[in-house]
Amino acid sequence: MVGSETLRASHGIWVIVASFLAASLLLVMPLPNWLEYYRPEWMALVVIYWAMALPHKIGLASAWALGFFVDVLEGSLLGLNGLVLALVTYLALSLYQRLRMFTMLQQASTVFMLVGIHQLVSFWILTVSNQNTSPNLMFLVSAVTSAIIWPIVFYILRYLRRTFRVV
Repeated sequence: MVGSETLRASHGIWVIVASFLAASLLLVMPLPNWLEYYRPEWMALVVIYWAMALPHKIGLASAWALGFFVDVLEGSLLGLNGLVLALVTYLALSLYQRLRMFTMLQQASTVFMLVGIHQLVSFWILTVSNQNTSPNLMFLVSAVTSAIIWPIVFYILRYLRRTFRVV
């Protein structure tokens, strides 16, 4: 009985890690230049889901580590994504009980605000460090696409969580 419980717990961790790896692949998937602004913030979406579904497993430390991984993956300012993902995770963790009770439209609007905060803080830090490349507010479009894609991400990750009994 103990062996099956250990196996079940290990499956849970691998499902979470696999979802982060899938988000990483979607994050660096090549897109045409005109489509770059529309790319959803995949890592933020997956972190928001796991923080909402399993707040005892996904916290600020894991968000910070994932952010550093994204910084290395994208070649961006080291610590930028760690900071913004930790901020988004903190906000998601403080709202997770409400998020669970929200309708899908309310969740999508909350995700829009969380990803918008992610984008605005990133924009501000890149502007302060003279590394900003966006001349306008077009970078906020990814918050809209993230909110639109949220129901799909939510239902896929919930299906995986329930199928592999991630607790």
